[in-house]
Amino acid sequence: MAQGIILAAGHSSRAQTNKMLLAYKGKPLLCHALEGMLPFVSHVFVVTGKLHHDIEKVVRDIPNVTVVYNERYEEGMFSSVLAGVTRVSDDFFILPGDCPLVGPETYKKLLNGKKPLRVPAYLGTTGHPLFLKAELKSELLAEPRSSNLKVFRDRHDYEVIQTKDLQILTDIDTIEDYNAFIDQLGKELKHGN
Repeated sequence: MAQGIILAAGHSSRAQTNKMLLAYKGKPLLCHALEGMLPFVSHVFVVTGKLHHDIEKVVRDIPNVTVVYNERYEEGMFSSVLAGVTRVSDDFFILPGDCPLVGPETYKKLLNGKKPLRVPAYLGTTGHPLFLKAELKSELLAEPRSSNLKVFRDRHDYEVIQTKDLQILTDIDTIEDYNAFIDQLGKELKHGN
């Protein structure tokens, strides 16, 4: 069964608070990301950095979740990708923790794809999570630390999986992004979407 990596090692400097722990429906965004992914994987590795202790307190009692501290988090997101990838032993998803509400149909479609690297898209725009077959693990770990996931992805004949899931495009960097995210969800609920 596939495994998952959730990236939660950023500084949250633009948000001026730990954005992974901002609440939606009484729960931290990171917990929503975990709840969305866990039904489709055997284990999730949550990669932390500067805010390691705060995040560990929130997720340490969730079954099938391991917190991985990235000592090199100052080097940026790709260092956290690599820290997570070293831990997986099967096919795997990579999801930024600030993309918390990816729907179940997206996970199912990604799992049922054909190519070793798969990316969801909404109305032609690609988003998260990325899905990689285990056979790509060693190649990804050999990638220079100065690289990034997009560079790695673009070197491959990746499969674009069309979805109806707007949430694959969520990216919460600031409090304004968070407020817009909550506002949009409120509108969707009001209109029954």
